[in-house]
Order: sequence, then structure tokens, then C-alpha cells
Amino acid sequence: MQDEVDELVEAWQRERADLDLSPVEVFSRISRLSKLLDLARRQAFTTHQIEPWEFDVLAALRRAGEPYELSPGRLIRETLVTSGTMTNRVDRLANRDLVERLPDPNDRRGVLVRLTPEGKERVDAAFEELLDSERALLADLPDRDRTQLAALLRTLMSPLS
Repeated sequence: MQDEVDELVEAWQRERADLDLSPVEVFSRISRLSKLLDLARRQAFTTHQIEPWEFDVLAALRRAGEPYELSPGRLIRETLVTSGTMTNRVDRLANRDLVERLPDPNDRRGVLVRLTPEGKERVDAAFEELLDSERALLADLPDRDRTQLAALLRTLMSPLS
């Protein structure tokens, strides 16, 4: 079974037989898969009227467990954005009633960001739809191969994180 990456590699081998093209075989497929996953994410999120960046913040709060709240600093670490970006994101989510700001009982100057019931409902529904899409993408891969693929990707990512 050949795919478009095989064709790309064959073309490069014709033109540059002196190069080791094995990285292209891996990373071109990962790149193409990433684009497909981005489309699946956008579709799942659009259905539930949230943007990918909104999902990232809402999902971080949802994963925190009840009462679904985190400090802005913790949200920054969870979503890998700057302080200014997070402030803007929380403002926008609060304006849509998906999160609320509360005083931090342990720090008079601090605040906590809490998921609202509407935010929880949206992130849960979007996540369920995303999982359905991702499950469909993996449908032709036996469980054993999925486990092996996850382990290989973990190994590949380990020095990068």
C-alpha cells in the first residue's frame, strides 16, 4: 500500500539519491496527520461554538477536577502561552460566560479562573466529538498497533519535551 509520501520519497530519491530520506518518511506523515487532526479538532469545536484556543483553556480547567478552577499561572503552564495572552483569553472567555474570575482565598491579590456550567457543557461536548473523530481515524489500526504507535511517539517526543 503506497501513499503520497512514498511518491514524494521516490521523487527525491530520483533527484537526490545521495541523501538518506528516512526522516521524510516519518515526519512527512506526521505533518500530514497533524493537518488532518487540526481539521478534525476545528470541526468538533466549531460544532460547539468554541475556538481551538478556547478548548485548550476550558479543557485545562475541566481536567483540574471540581471545582474546575486554576490560577492564571497554572493555566499558563498548562497551555504554554504568555501571561498577556492568557489574560486576553480569560477576558474573552469570561465575556462569553464560559469562565468566571473569583478571588483566591489563599492569596488576597490573586484570582482563580473557574469553569462555568456552560463552559463545562461546551468543553465536554466538544471533547466527546473530538474523540469520535480521532477514534474514526484510528479505526483501521489494531489495538496492538495503536499501543505500539503511542509508545514510539512517546519515545520520539521524550527528548523534545
